[in-house]
Amino acid sequence: MGLFSKANEGEKFTNFFLIRERELKQASNGSEYATFLLERNLEIIPAQLWDLTKEQKESLQPKALIKGEGIVTTFKQKKLLKLLRVRLATSDDPVSISELISRKGISREELWQELRMLMEEVTSPILRNILRRVYSERTIREKLTTLPASKTYHHAYYAGLMHHIVELSRAAYQLLPLYPYVNRDLVLSACLLGDIGKTKALRDVVAPEYTSSGELMGHMVLGIEMINEAAREAGISTDDVEVIALKHLMLSQNGDVEKGYGSAVSEKTAEAVMLASIKEMNTKLHAIEMIRERSEEEWVYSPMFKRKMHHS
Repeated sequence: MGLFSKANEGEKFTNFFLIRERELKQASNGSEYATFLLERNLEIIPAQLWDLTKEQKESLQPKALIKGEGIVTTFKQKKLLKLLRVRLATSDDPVSISELISRKGISREELWQELRMLMEEVTSPILRNILRRVYSERTIREKLTTLPASKTYHHAYYAGLMHHIVELSRAAYQLLPLYPYVNRDLVLSACLLGDIGKTKALRDVVAPEYTSSGELMGHMVLGIEMINEAAREAGISTDDVEVIALKHLMLSQNGDVEKGYGSAVSEKTAEAVMLASIKEMNTKLHAIEMIRERSEEEWVYSPMFKRKMHHS
């Protein structure tokens, strides 16, 4: 079964889905029904289930893995799936939650191996030590290799955070030889550590939400705390020149403060300018890449750009 977006009205559509959201409603005849947002491989599918039973009301909750069969219909000019039959997935079904929230073609294992090789490109003893101490923590490693980079903004899928980090590092690795005066170790270290605070700012791989620390402090501040902690454990001063430079890159990674993208300070070094530029390019081009994957229309509205974007 292909993408729901490509299914025609009246067509039967059957597949496994993750329930992302559910809302209970009451029909004019007094019977209950439910509306859902279902997810499969990054495609969000609106769905309805009429004449809801007590058993379905109790079992069809957000984060549940289901098998649904329905008819593609249109309501208020929007396509939705009218569910006819639905059940919870079982251990015998050939599907997993990680499969449904993953992006096709993205291998968690391959990304982790590439990330480890990129870490070896850093030659500074101080930065290497900090990198190894941060990445040696099992809980951090487990979250980094499964969490999305954001709830909805970019790389919002299983292992999306690691994918984003690897893409940034790849781009920096290719660009750095063109700018020999830019500190290679600093830029690569910042690519690898810039979003590490998201391992403490986000929770729940299936339905990502911010932790209390993430809400109150933000991932940049949490990342700086992690760098300071790793430095202290290694006997490195948190005021060391390289450590300060690394923290500046992390705090300015979203560009000029006046842009309002979340930087604590504006870029004040060549390394910070390079990191912020790479990150902006990666985030924007990723948004266009996702449009290309999800739609066949020539012009598609992008929330990130706040305008229609063209692709062919």
